[in-house]
Amino acid sequence: MKKKVAIFDVDGTVFRSSLLIELVKALIEKGIFPRNAEKEFEREERRWQNREGDYETYIRAIIEVFMNHIKGVPYGAFADVSEVVVKKNGKRLYRYTRDLVLSLKKRGYFLLAISQSPKGILDKFCKSLGFDKVYGRIYELGPNDEFTGVVVDEHLIANKSNIVKRAIEKENLTLTGSIGVGDTEGDIPVLEMVEKAICFNPNAKLLKIAKINKWNVIVERKDVIYTIAP
Repeated sequence: MKKKVAIFDVDGTVFRSSLLIELVKALIEKGIFPRNAEKEFEREERRWQNREGDYETYIRAIIEVFMNHIKGVPYGAFADVSEVVVKKNGKRLYRYTRDLVLSLKKRGYFLLAISQSPKGILDKFCKSLGFDKVYGRIYELGPNDEFTGVVVDEHLIANKSNIVKRAIEKENLTLTGSIGVGDTEGDIPVLEMVEKAICFNPNAKLLKIAKINKWNVIVERKDVIYTIAP
């Protein structure tokens, strides 16, 4: 029998930050990335914090720092820092999505996580939450178990709908009764595929599409969870 699937974005949707941001900062702190690497994104971080710039520009700067400095880093060092980041931040979750994950797990849903963060840290983070399958960016390793700086199958992770189609086929899943949860326009391909789309703390671009499609909009602020009527 095919299982129902629930598809979650992770960063900013389940996790109350970005795993990649926390990872990059930890790699700098541990001296694995150069100390001055922080200067490569601090302007965009400050602009985002001051609400003078947008989050997407900030996260692109973080991705660029990671790509610029991951080449030559031993996988063991990356794994150790990932473990520290997850241990420190593993419970830094939104209550709404945390409880939704637990509820759907009890109801027998196949839980699928899709993120642009490195799969190496996603696996550690999602394991304790009970996700059945995790898709993230996979970075190539050379013969000495050092990162080459190359992203494996980047075309696949770039479009989340391709990942969902692949998972449905490989894991014997059905979109009947399916649920999707996302927070930015990058999640739209998934939200268009599922029966119940949930836009959680959406950015302006996703909110605009949510209103057109009459998707569920949920906002969690402090200790209050709001439902915005379509």
